[in-house]
Amino acid sequence: MSSPDINGMMDNSKELDRLRKEQEDVLIEINKMHKKLQTTPEVVEKPGDNSLARLKMLYTQAKELSDSELTVSSQLLVQLDALMPSGPPGQQRRRIEGNEQKKKRMKADSDISRPTPSVRNHLDALASLKGEQVAARVTQENAEKDEWFVVKVIHFDRETREFEVLDEEPGDDEEGGGQRKYKLPWSHIIPFPKRNDPSGAQDFPTGKQVLAVYPSTTALYKATVVQPRKRKADDYVLEFDDDEEEDGSLPQRIVPFHRVVGLPEGHRQ
Repeated sequence: MSSPDINGMMDNSKELDRLRKEQEDVLIEINKMHKKLQTTPEVVEKPGDNSLARLKMLYTQAKELSDSELTVSSQLLVQLDALMPSGPPGQQRRRIEGNEQKKKRMKADSDISRPTPSVRNHLDALASLKGEQVAARVTQENAEKDEWFVVKVIHFDRETREFEVLDEEPGDDEEGGGQRKYKLPWSHIIPFPKRNDPSGAQDFPTGKQVLAVYPSTTALYKATVVQPRKRKADDYVLEFDDDEEEDGSLPQRIVPFHRVVGLPEGHRQ
C-alpha cells in the first residue's frame, strides 16, 4: 500500500470520525428537546417560543450529517476495494486449506451474514439513493480503462450489495445507443453532494486531485483543483487531465460543487 493510499484513507477516516462526533452532539440536543417537550408540552403555546423550530433545525442538521457520512463511507469503500488482494493469492490459500480451516471460514461467513446495526444503517442509507444520480465506475467490454459517468439508481439489492443503475445519456459511440442498465457493486458507486446542501459537501483545497463531471457531458474525469470554494455554494475551478489546448496548456473549467467527488485511490483511468 503506497503512502498516497494511506493518506487518502486516513483523511476520509478522520472526516468520518468528525461527522460521527457531530452526529452524537446533535443527538444529545435532540434528546434534550424531546425531554423538554415531554415534561412541559405547554411551552410551545407561549408567545415567542421556538422549541419546535429548533427541533426541526436539529433534525435537518442530523440528516445533512448522515448524508455526508454516506458520501465519505462510500469513498472509503472504493479505496478499500482498490486495495483488495487479487484473485490468484486467494486461490492459493483455498488450495492449501484443511477441513478445519474450511469449517472456521464457514462459521465466519455465517457470522458476517448477519449485519450489525451500523451495517444495517449503512445499507438503509444506500437503499435511500433510489432515484438519485450518482457517480459510477463501469468497466466496458474490451476497454483498457474504467469509465466513470453519471447514472441514476434504480434499485439496491441488500442481499447481493449490488446497485442496478441506468445510464440515461450514453455516448454517441456506444453500440445500440439508447439508455443502458448496469449492475454494480456498492464499492463502484459514489454519491454526489446534495445540490441543496452545500454545507454537507466535502471541501477540496487548491492542488487536490478530484473526480469531476466534465462540462456539458455526463462523464467524470480526473482533475486538479485550481480554485476551491470560497463560499459553500460556490463552484470549483478545475484543470482536467489530458485536456490540453493546441499550445499544450490546460484550460480552467468551472464545475458545480455537486458534481465533484473525491478521487478514488487506485482507479484505472
